[in-house]
Amino acid sequence: MIQVSNLQKTFLKDGRRIEVLKGLDFEIAQGQSLAVVGVSGAGKSTLIHILGTLDHPTSGAVLFDGVDVFTWPEKQLAAFRNRKIGFVFQLNNLLPEFTALENAMMPALIRRMPKEEAKRRAEAILGELGLSDRITHKPGELSGGEQQRVALARALILEPEILLADEPTGNLDTETGKKIEDTLLALNRTRGITLIVVTHNPSLADRMSQHIGLRDGRICTRE
Repeated sequence: MIQVSNLQKTFLKDGRRIEVLKGLDFEIAQGQSLAVVGVSGAGKSTLIHILGTLDHPTSGAVLFDGVDVFTWPEKQLAAFRNRKIGFVFQLNNLLPEFTALENAMMPALIRRMPKEEAKRRAEAILGELGLSDRITHKPGELSGGEQQRVALARALILEPEILLADEPTGNLDTETGKKIEDTLLALNRTRGITLIVVTHNPSLADRMSQHIGLRDGRICTRE
């Protein structure tokens, strides 16, 4: 369970306080899916960065199974992030000099998982995502949809409980984007991963368990 209570985020720029999130309240149960929708500048990416513990709230609370992880030392928080949360972004940030297999293995190797175990996991996930015949290809040799699936495999290799996706289909054509959507929702359904997606796509939002709309840093719609 993720519980967000009176969440506020303020940035300082040129001596001015800019309120980006203004008192958000919502919760999402384990295994559910949530779409966060809204125009550019509404605060969506800031919210997902906080939910991913990449940024801290200014005030309010974000509880994971009842625990305020933002009270922890940074090292403990980073370990929680590495163990519990996977990320997929609009820009896949694959390393161009490495193969699909090597890119997918990277988080496991950073965590000092034995190389053979990391390879086994990466091959299995890439196969599940339909990329068994592309594992030796580098990103420049893959289509946009294939690159995004490699990024998804990289996010899944440590078997996170929560998957955060920020505009994961934003750079893809309609047909390819639909395939990525189907993959994300299938993972939510079959693996029980809690899925939170920032999207401009109303059709994707309608397929999620619930969605919230942001406007000027506040929740304006909730379904």
